[in-house]
Amino acid sequence: MSKVRKKQMYEVGEHESIDDCLNRMKKDGFAPVRRMEKPIFKEVEKNGAVGYEPAGRQIIFEAKLIES
Repeated sequence: MSKVRKKQMYEVGEHESIDDCLNRMKKDGFAPVRRMEKPIFKEVEKNGAVGYEPAGRQIIFEAKLIES
């Protein structure tokens, strides 16, 4: 009996659309169950003070193996 992963994480690539990621997931035999977004900040210096500004976001899908 082979050990098959029932859950997997998929990250939307920098130059990839959400639909592209979902299609890749479906091709691998997985279905999305949860979407997570994490903000990405960059360090900015203004008048000698260091602050943080939003620079983007990271989108990650938790996927479950499709039972056939």
